[in-house]
Amino acid sequence: MSVAVLGGGSWGTALADLLASKGVEVVLWAYEPEVAEEINRRHRNDLFLPEAPLAPSLRATNDMREALRGADVVLAVPPSHVARAVLREAARHASSGVLVISASKGLEPETLKRMSEVALEELRGAAVVALSGPTFAREVYQRQPTACVAASSDAAAAKRAQQLLSAPHFRVYTNDDVIGVELAGALKNVIAIAAGILEGLGIGHNTRAALITRGLAEMTRLGVALGANPLTYAGLAGMGDLVLTATGPLSRNRSLGVELGKGATLADIQARRLSVAEGVGTARTAVALGERVGVELPISREVGRVLFENKPPRQAIAELMERTLTSERGESQ
Repeated sequence: MSVAVLGGGSWGTALADLLASKGVEVVLWAYEPEVAEEINRRHRNDLFLPEAPLAPSLRATNDMREALRGADVVLAVPPSHVARAVLREAARHASSGVLVISASKGLEPETLKRMSEVALEELRGAAVVALSGPTFAREVYQRQPTACVAASSDAAAAKRAQQLLSAPHFRVYTNDDVIGVELAGALKNVIAIAAGILEGLGIGHNTRAALITRGLAEMTRLGVALGANPLTYAGLAGMGDLVLTATGPLSRNRSLGVELGKGATLADIQARRLSVAEGVGTARTAVALGERVGVELPISREVGRVLFENKPPRQAIAELMERTLTSERGESQ
């Protein structure tokens, strides 16, 4: 078994190290030539996963053709806004019928498509699996017990991904609800930004609990309208990932929200960061997707206004609290 991991960020590096440590032949493709060079020379990726010695057998390259030569599996981990470009280039070199595991969490900005949809369009004939769930890259690297979900409409493909990735510290469940798993993985990042804003403002636990609960309801409404199974949102890809990302100190989306709550602008924050906080783009795409199917996403909408219209966070919170009173399970909440 040979695996090409596309994306040298923290998550791609952690997954590549996990597989290489299992004895799988892994080549990691990194956009940044210096990342590939450091992995090959020092067995480290200090730009995106510092202080983390990597499996000696892990190889890296900046050459897509080299990364995909002989690969049986493509593990795609690029940021969602460049996923199509990366996968289109990969399609030029990948073997026909390759298994694609998409581990990116987001929606394509222009089309509002999920990452597995992008993969299916660019690598025609491939079996595609979506990997999602509560998974901080640092803790996976540290071999802390972690559980996640491999989702596909192709049960055999999901099982292959499960068997490939599973390890004593990394438990993978299968799921056939690709829509629910991917939408949950994308939208939870927006709610995590909102949770960070509350923390940055110094607002307490009552508010955060309400936000997470109502955020889950918002995520579920959109998913169900698009054909997802509502039970998915009670599982690892839904509630599990939401709780982790909205409360965990390693969450890039939550920490971005904290800075917004303390008065920083999005431009200020992005100028200081190397890594992408996927919730920033998803705040816009989620609302647009909701409008397409007639589902209101009030929390996502207000996060977008804070991010892109410089709306004061306290005003956004006040307007959410003052919305028309309704039933907890009302469809127009």
